[in-house]
Amino acid sequence: MFESLQGKLTEAFKILRGKGKITENNIQDAVKQVKLSLLEADVNYKVVKDLTEKISQRAIGEKVIQSISPDQQFIKIVNDELLNLFGDQPSLDLHSRPAIILIAGLQGSGKTTAAAKLALWLKKKNGRTPVLVADDVHRPAAIDQLEALGKNIDVPVFSGDRKDPYKIAKEAVDFSIKKGADVLIIDTAGRLQIDEEMMKEAEAITEIVKPDEILMALDSMAGQDVVNAAVEFDKRLSLTGFILTKLDGDARGGIALSTRYVTGKPIKFSSMGEKLDQFDLFYPDRIVSRILGMGDIVSLVEKVQEDLDSKKMEEMEKRLKKAQFTFDDFLDQLHQIKKMGSLSSILEMIPGAQNMKDLKIDDEQVKHVEAIINSMTRKERSNPEIMNFSRKERIARGSGRPISEVNKLMKNYDEMKKMIKSFNKMDKKGKIGKFPFQMK
Repeated sequence: MFESLQGKLTEAFKILRGKGKITENNIQDAVKQVKLSLLEADVNYKVVKDLTEKISQRAIGEKVIQSISPDQQFIKIVNDELLNLFGDQPSLDLHSRPAIILIAGLQGSGKTTAAAKLALWLKKKNGRTPVLVADDVHRPAAIDQLEALGKNIDVPVFSGDRKDPYKIAKEAVDFSIKKGADVLIIDTAGRLQIDEEMMKEAEAITEIVKPDEILMALDSMAGQDVVNAAVEFDKRLSLTGFILTKLDGDARGGIALSTRYVTGKPIKFSSMGEKLDQFDLFYPDRIVSRILGMGDIVSLVEKVQEDLDSKKMEEMEKRLKKAQFTFDDFLDQLHQIKKMGSLSSILEMIPGAQNMKDLKIDDEQVKHVEAIINSMTRKERSNPEIMNFSRKERIARGSGRPISEVNKLMKNYDEMKKMIKSFNKMDKKGKIGKFPFQMK
């Protein structure tokens, strides 16, 4: 998430590292690098200009705190200004019965999937009883897709006659009342670009159902044209907020910052990955912390508590205390952690760990890891310390993988031991022990 922006901003902070104090000269160099970082992340020029001017003014007028280094002071200033831009944690208006949420957006923005993800999130996190409405009659595949997604998460999908979007919207309200639903999520039609017919249809549906929330799905990997689309949608529909989608892709961060600044409307949810439970509220403080390379411990703790098998983790903690962590344990823990999402997305939440590229293991690599471990003898899996070159060579031949991958696995095994020890320090209250990865 925002890896490019994160990397560029880190370079800006390095300019002040080791400096005795903040001066007008070194601040200007750092601000210039921040400006370039934001522009390369495809942030709207007006946003960049306003944001960097505020950062510069604050930094130059900042009182030097002797116990804090200049780069840390500058990070704090950038952090504060980004938080000011994003605004406070947005809320969702669900007071009506049923509360009606209309999802709009361009085709290909992940709108239909976002609607299903929102339904699952409301069901799991809020104890709501949602109904999905397939109201994109111009793309039959969208109706089929939403029906399949609804079946997946056990949420009713209303599609009516699959022809008349206005009739479907009107009948959906009655359907939801009969079903005893308290939230109605309407997936509207999208186009590849702003289209007058699409906008008029969305306006008419809005007039019929009078939604409590009108959310636009925003593709975080798209360019500045999407910002213009967001402005038009807001102008015509009076949006209440955005859902930022595809955050697991090559998201540069520009869309999030630009749309918030230009429209003044909040980003309410973030969506990443193909799994339907990879969806949550948009937490400005957590996102900014990740952008600045400071991790996101709160989200990590929540994911650990939600996704990991506590009984297995307790058993593993006992084994670790006895120094009994084996390659079988390593594989088991790798599968446990994969439940939380990609390993790279987990590392992103750990302060300073985003640079540990060797630990970025995808699903295909997990298969390779399994092949290597399965090629070990029982003795080798139980006693990794006996591993020598000839054993590694035999394992490489048996697994069909190069010996470099066997060596890499040995290294990852050591790093996994450190990571699991850290996870096991998280208690039921969400407290966390010291992580082995520190910012440098």
